Amino acid sequence: MAQVPQTFFDALAVRTWCGLALAALGRSREEIDAINVYPVADGDTGTNLYLTVESAAAAVEAVFAAHEVAGGRDDAAGKPSVAEAARAMAHGALIGARGNSGTILAQLLRGMAQVLAADDETPHTDGQGLRLALRHAAESARQAVAHPVEGTVLTVASAAADAAETVAAAVADCGAVARAAYRGARTALAATPGQLAVLARAGVVDAGGRGLVAVLGALVETFTGETPGEVSRGAGVAVETPHEAGDCAEAGGPAFEVIYLLEADDAAVARLRERLDALGDSLVVVGGDGLWNVHVHVDDAGAAVEAGVEAGRPYRIRITHFGAGDVHTARGDRPPQERAQRAVVAVVPGEGLAGLYADAGATTVLARPGEPPASGELVQAVRRAHAREVVLLPNDAELRHTAAAAAEQAREEGVRVALIPTRSAVQGIAALAVHEPGRRFDEDVVAMTSAAGATRYAEVALAERQSWTTAGICQAGDVLGLVDGDVAVIGADVTATAETVLDRMLAAGGELVTIVLGDGVPESVAERLESRVRDAYLAVDTVVYRGGRQGSLVLIGVE
Repeated sequence: MAQVPQTFFDALAVRTWCGLALAALGRSREEIDAINVYPVADGDTGTNLYLTVESAAAAVEAVFAAHEVAGGRDDAAGKPSVAEAARAMAHGALIGARGNSGTILAQLLRGMAQVLAADDETPHTDGQGLRLALRHAAESARQAVAHPVEGTVLTVASAAADAAETVAAAVADCGAVARAAYRGARTALAATPGQLAVLARAGVVDAGGRGLVAVLGALVETFTGETPGEVSRGAGVAVETPHEAGDCAEAGGPAFEVIYLLEADDAAVARLRERLDALGDSLVVVGGDGLWNVHVHVDDAGAAVEAGVEAGRPYRIRITHFGAGDVHTARGDRPPQERAQRAVVAVVPGEGLAGLYADAGATTVLARPGEPPASGELVQAVRRAHAREVVLLPNDAELRHTAAAAAEQAREEGVRVALIPTRSAVQGIAALAVHEPGRRFDEDVVAMTSAAGATRYAEVALAERQSWTTAGICQAGDVLGLVDGDVAVIGADVTATAETVLDRMLAAGGELVTIVLGDGVPESVAERLESRVRDAYLAVDTVVYRGGRQGSLVLIGVE
């Protein structure tokens, strides 16, 4: 993270702000979750805001990393422009936005980025530019919400922009503007119980607004080096426990939350807004330039997705069932759910494998091609597993640090977590096959680790571009056979390449071959590989699964 304070809103300031905001939301996440009573008391606003900012911060870090690789020793070439950093922040927040408040925060960040990245002759990187950015952010967020309600994060954002405009031009550097915006937001946050009856009954301030105050506090720290004071969740009213606050949830709301990314033009999105507004409530549509994030609460989740299909191409669809007695009814009416003793949480690269892992009792996190899960998503999965002991299977060497961070956070929450460093989904399958919840935790972890370590893994994939590999130079479109992460074969045919890879793996022996076919790969590939094993290798069994959209054409495991 860059040093604070920053003087102007340049790329380093964007990077620093994202990092500090993520840290601030990490510290206040549980508190914000506890006061989440509007629009639905589902206790996840803090987590959703954290995941949204985590995605924004990761996108900014990726831009910096790309420039450092391209620039080498050239410091100037190794740093992105403020426009690049701001756009990355906005895009990361857009594609990673979670929940109602997270989606609104994504639009707030997008609104700021539009000002910071503007192509005007006068750069908007000073205090005046920050004032303009805060105002545009507040206005664009209101426009994204179908029916704006006062006493929410929208009110807090508008108050921050109003306060920023009161700073005298002579002293309006970024630090002074950020301080004014933060104070205005805190004052507005304290007033939210007087604007929303559900907040007053619960004795809490608005959770989304509380999260925005944390993000603005990080902005103050970015430009001044000062850490603002803590914010009370009660705002001067009688504060009840989180359990009691949950009892104040409004009854009779829709049963499902539907969120998806959508590729569509502006006219189609305008029609989509009208249709979704008629289907449910809490409608927020953010984004632009052909890519949108759609959030709505409905009773007919299928109709909400169908509307997206008619508008364009929806993907990364997430449907959450609030559940009877879980959100819209009093929490005190049901006993707390007993924790399971042990659970397995696994990252899987395709829908087919997700079903396979789930059938075996694992809680899964879907990793789509090019979209690895963030640590916050893994922590959420550990919480969903609701167990005292958790075995975590990242199933990807690139996720080792992400999984370690998630495991550490889960341990801080009182969960005993063991991280098995599986590098492929086929190693995870081997580990899951010997999992026995009834034996001692350490014994189970040792057995699963041993099974995973005894499984060699390979994949067959298409080369996306010309590149140097350990097997020579490949061209775009070549078929690559990777064994234990290294390119071992470059071929032109999927079946022939997979057969060569399989032979190399079985040359060292093996008892069981696992084959996972990707989306669109014909069954004939698996049939050819099964035939090869039968004809050439005695006493070796073969199992075949369909993995779905897993990125690789074929995954192979040899135990």
